[in-house]
Amino acid sequence: MEQFATTVADLAQKLAAILAEKLGFKSNFFQENCLSSTCYLRMNRYPPCPIPSEVFGLMPHTDSDFLTILYQDEVGGLQLVKDGIWFAVKPNPEALIVNIGDLFQAWSNDVYKSVQHRVVTNPRVERFSTAYFLCPSCDTEIQSCYEPSVYKKFSFRMYRQQVQDDVKKLGRKVGLPRFRV
Repeated sequence: MEQFATTVADLAQKLAAILAEKLGFKSNFFQENCLSSTCYLRMNRYPPCPIPSEVFGLMPHTDSDFLTILYQDEVGGLQLVKDGIWFAVKPNPEALIVNIGDLFQAWSNDVYKSVQHRVVTNPRVERFSTAYFLCPSCDTEIQSCYEPSVYKKFSFRMYRQQVQDDVKKLGRKVGLPRFRV
């Protein structure tokens, strides 16, 4: 797991730098703001579920980070939404999945989009996945890189707090729409 974490952490920094350069930003922005102490690795286990049509492994959501790098096993269950239709992501244990997160969407002024996704359960087989989340320090200010900006400037701390407040009050994440100008 340590080798995997080191490898995907390096990959996340490289991908973020490339995406930042495409937007005209200096490539070390993520090295300066997304430290090893602020990023994390999550291992997920989804046990078999006898009623998969009624239970999600993970509810539909977007990730609240800059980038997520996901490894999923051969069982599958990850789905992405496009134009209101859910599509299964074909599992490939030889590949990694890279998702743009909410912070990258705001930072890029909607040039890059955070993808809504969910995990459906399997009635017979357990599923495993491992996700690496490229996150900034709580005080990092997220500001759109183009004018006019479609988002207010906010810190990662403010964003996380708003997401937590929405989940408590509404039972779901609202996310970036809360920060639109």
